[in-house]
Amino acid sequence: MSAGSKVDAVMATIRQRIAGRSLTPGAKLPSIRRLAASLKVSASTVVAAYERLAAEGAIHSRPGSGFYVASQAEPFALSERGPKLDRAVDPFWVSRQSLEAGGGDLKPGCGWLPPSWLPEEGMRRTLRTLARAESGVLAEYGSPLGLPPLRQLIARRMGERGIEASPDQIVLTESGTQAIDLLCRFLIEPGDTVLIDDPCYFNFQALLRAHRAKVVGVPYTPSGPDLARFGQALAEHRPRLYITNSAIHNPTGAVLSAVTAHKVLKLADQFALTIVEDDIFADFEHTPAPRLAAFDGLERVIHIGSFSKTLSASARCGFIAARPAWIEALTDLKIATTFGGGRLTAELVLGVLSDGGYRKHMDGLRTRLSRARFEVGARLKAIGITPWLEPEAGMFLWCRLPEGIDAAEIARAALAERVVLAPGNAFSVSQSAAGFLRFNVSQTLEPAVFELLRRLLRRDGLARRSEAAAV
Repeated sequence: MSAGSKVDAVMATIRQRIAGRSLTPGAKLPSIRRLAASLKVSASTVVAAYERLAAEGAIHSRPGSGFYVASQAEPFALSERGPKLDRAVDPFWVSRQSLEAGGGDLKPGCGWLPPSWLPEEGMRRTLRTLARAESGVLAEYGSPLGLPPLRQLIARRMGERGIEASPDQIVLTESGTQAIDLLCRFLIEPGDTVLIDDPCYFNFQALLRAHRAKVVGVPYTPSGPDLARFGQALAEHRPRLYITNSAIHNPTGAVLSAVTAHKVLKLADQFALTIVEDDIFADFEHTPAPRLAAFDGLERVIHIGSFSKTLSASARCGFIAARPAWIEALTDLKIATTFGGGRLTAELVLGVLSDGGYRKHMDGLRTRLSRARFEVGARLKAIGITPWLEPEAGMFLWCRLPEGIDAAEIARAALAERVVLAPGNAFSVSQSAAGFLRFNVSQTLEPAVFELLRRLLRRDGLARRSEAAAV
């Protein structure tokens, strides 16, 4: 063996012992002379191996004492990036409970429609067509930008909402979540500040934790972000990004006004702010609301969306629409992280969206959701839970509990009875929504949900009165 090979062999031996836990963090390594004798190499070979391991951070030296195994860094834990609060108000809590719920569990806190509310027949019809497609559709990677006919269709759909974008300004992603992940990789570094609404979709917080960003919340009003606080946050924190919902806001159901949109864009231009506008609920609207991307022309605004809410959560497909100069770099980043796009899923989404039955289905779905919002809102009010506003469209009601009731406590108690709720502080970076719950009206029609809520509110109210009397 060459001298270099012998050094590598010694290093491999030490690494194996550390991995096998025969050498644990803080343990002293064999002396140079003893290890050289046991491995039948020269002392200089062991010295070189120890020095290289120390340079890598696997071991460290203590002058006059010898070499020791370095303490290994703990794996990065997303849950440790947020405030040390009860798991019930962690941004991951609602997602975990909703995704892991059994078939018989009730999920008024989840963020998707029941399967029976989705265009199942259109999906099955398109799947039958794809089963007869040429082999490339079934087996090959998609092109880097994504399926051209689907990008053309997305560009036309965006045009219906006043957003001008060519298909070459659109890159397909595996989901709306991946779209935000790619944009965070592209636009921010660890430690950069990002603005979000307070409250906002809880997975915005989770993604930003994963990118180790500093997250600052801006209070959200019925017409958009609080402009005074928005401007104050820009001046104080100089954020790189602002991530928000366009059209129907999650969780509040509010709609951005044209006046607020113009003022947000003026502030963004003043402070060189990039805005990521998530338009995932576009097809739920009766009348298109103002879009920041429509006013801005995709200069400072990046427009994203997906089809998981109205088509299928199993068919993961989203998109990014951005200024032309950024598309090539985003495409390279997409290749680096996912290689080729999901061609089969893109073909499925294209087939369903192109089917004449999809628009008819959505017309019926919007009417069905309107009825559900009215019914669920009335039944919640009857037990003392008040909607923050009456949304114009969408599936969510953001509701205030009776004074002094903690939504996290209600959610814990409900979970014990196999009902998943969405406590307000899961949506709030400032933890100022302890008295709120978000309800998905399509998942809140079962009488058992209201019976449970009535019972839990009565129990919690009695407990508070008993505590007050004791004091």
